[in-house]
Amino acid sequence: MKVLNLLSLGALLATAFAQGADIGAPADGSTVRRGSKIIVEIDRPDTLTGSTEIAIVIGFLFCGQSLTSQCPPPSEILGTILYNGNYTPEFHTGVMKPPHQNFTVKVPSSASLGKAQLGVAHFSLVGVSFRSTQSFA
Repeated sequence: MKVLNLLSLGALLATAFAQGADIGAPADGSTVRRGSKIIVEIDRPDTLTGSTEIAIVIGFLFCGQSLTSQCPPPSEILGTILYNGNYTPEFHTGVMKPPHQNFTVKVPSSASLGKAQLGVAHFSLVGVSFRSTQSFA
């Protein structure tokens, strides 16, 4: 579970419970402002199993005014879509990270004060039979 502090917005919560893709950044406790641009790093664990990436969707969901408010899992609702498109994670030389891709997205200017969540839906085909997979973070 990732918690980010939103300057003038409370805390932004990003859950990470999927096997297929994880939110590598922003880090827990990061501070952002509504209307600001943030970099969201989506990591994909390295694997020996071949896969074909299809797409990812990054969403922003307001969860409540209290920092103790509970957010629903991204598998149930993503909220306002910040990005919907190709996902092409790569290794980067000199960086000890899994394959990943960075996306610059804008925190909604209309975001309410309080707790919010970044969620990611990841779609891919895995293995020689190209089994379709869907994961959420």
